[in-house]
Amino acid sequence: MAHEVRERPAVGARRFGYTIAVVVNAAMLYAINVAPGWQVLPFLTADTALVLGAVNASIAVGLVANALYVVHDPLWFRALGDLVTTVVGLVAVVRLWQVFPFDFGDATFDWELVARWVVGLGILGSVIGIVAALVALIRAVAHSAAGAAPRMS
Repeated sequence: MAHEVRERPAVGARRFGYTIAVVVNAAMLYAINVAPGWQVLPFLTADTALVLGAVNASIAVGLVANALYVVHDPLWFRALGDLVTTVVGLVAVVRLWQVFPFDFGDATFDWELVARWVVGLGILGSVIGIVAALVALIRAVAHSAAGAAPRMS
């Protein structure tokens, strides 16, 4: 089976993307924890405080990873960062599933069911992402050790 070799975007484009991710993550941390704060969302209950640590950790790890990628982003490092951020993200969505800090009141539509599905899909997607990041890390390390340019397929 032939694999197509894809080129990575230019360094400048990658750095720009990482910088945007840092800014978005910082803005999310500010919006959730400072102003306006998670409390302004009417469907979140006081139990949100029980998941806030995991959610903040997930966002913060993404922020740090992207900040590191701005200065250093070989494929193995990127794959390792993706693995770490996805594992921390999985912890956050599992915590959301456990606590389920949502209350949709007397809505005529079953928003609770939709929210459960979305959180469940987040868990499934995280597990798939962890496997993909592990494969990417193993490939990148193997290619680096062999001195070959890794394939992006």
